[in-house]
Amino acid sequence: MDFSYSDRTEQLRARLHDFMDDHILPRIGQWQEEVHGGRYPVSFMADLKSLAREEGLWNLFLPGLRDDEPGTRLTNLEYAPLAEIMGRVPWSSEVFNCSAPDTGNMEVLHMFASESQREAWLRPLLNGEIRSAFAMTEPDVASSDATNIQTSIRRDGEDYVINGRKWFITNAHHPDCRIFILMGKTDPEADTHRQQSMVLVPMDTPGVELVRNIPTLNHHSPEGHSEVLFRNVRVPVSNLIGNEGDGFMIAQARLGPGRIHHCMRAIGMAEVCLELMVARAQERKTFGRYLFQHGAIGEWIARSRIEIEQARLLVLKTAAMIDHAGARGARKEISMIKVIAPTLLTTVADRAMQVFGAMGVTPDTPLADFFTGGRVLRYADGPDEVHLQTIARLELKESADRRVDAARYMTPRESDWPSG
Repeated sequence: MDFSYSDRTEQLRARLHDFMDDHILPRIGQWQEEVHGGRYPVSFMADLKSLAREEGLWNLFLPGLRDDEPGTRLTNLEYAPLAEIMGRVPWSSEVFNCSAPDTGNMEVLHMFASESQREAWLRPLLNGEIRSAFAMTEPDVASSDATNIQTSIRRDGEDYVINGRKWFITNAHHPDCRIFILMGKTDPEADTHRQQSMVLVPMDTPGVELVRNIPTLNHHSPEGHSEVLFRNVRVPVSNLIGNEGDGFMIAQARLGPGRIHHCMRAIGMAEVCLELMVARAQERKTFGRYLFQHGAIGEWIARSRIEIEQARLLVLKTAAMIDHAGARGARKEISMIKVIAPTLLTTVADRAMQVFGAMGVTPDTPLADFFTGGRVLRYADGPDEVHLQTIARLELKESADRRVDAARYMTPRESDWPSG
């Protein structure tokens, strides 16, 4: 398997690196100042988005773009290293119209929306004119099992009436968020995986209430990890995505590529953590020696490099598998990277924070934010435990399919020795 980047990808990586160096990194301080001062979106975001689009660094994640849709048709394998570069400054993804959950929502609309839905919502999303949210997780059930979702989507004539409470809904507090893709139950009596459907709910629909923007580990995200109440929300039947009962299938299709994006962004953050750790270890001394000359810190640096390279290769392999066999054909690998990448990020960020000492837990470095992001990612898009169960189940099935006789590799007892 060849994971060397194509000439096209290398050119895009170079252009993206230059854009980050010239336009993103110089504005990190201004972004922090404006957001902490209560201004969001930041004053320069629209200008940067316009510049990124002019330079062809726009909608890099959709391989099936139509000729009249803006963006660059990249496979998952081609996009993965670009997601890593954007992950180095988490807010930068918005500049290139590559932010979650918009990316996943655009994929859903691209695959399943009607022409009228595409015109009303996909086109402005592709143009970066609006933002969106994906409303699935609920506070009253274990939402890692999507069949538990309780939000009701009841048909009433030519409308659906929606009742339920969602939370940790990313983007819902973004001032430019205009649309929810909401998952709920249209038929609680159907087969387990045919009870759920997805509908489009405009933000300004009567009965939609933003309850609060929930901090995570006391970290406030301006775009929101929001609790949202849907009380007798009425939308036309034409807002249904696909058919009734397609919700679970659509959710699975949405999550495959999205996990590649999340994991590569996490690897980008881990790279920054390692770079900061290495720089700090070479400039600070304790007991007459530079920090890297102390055995533990040298080992942290080495292990971090090993772990980052391992994770990146597995994510690239998974991206290639999705490109060739679809998300279903890469189920085990998708679960593996979803476990590995967040743990990698929190591990490397924690080491870097320790090397920085007290400064590591302050806003003076991005380390505390990276650690928080990695910790949250351990349950976003499914907790580690669910993915570990999936891996184990698939491994057992594959073993049975191969008819592996593990006993042949064990030392036989004397009574089992061949006679003669």
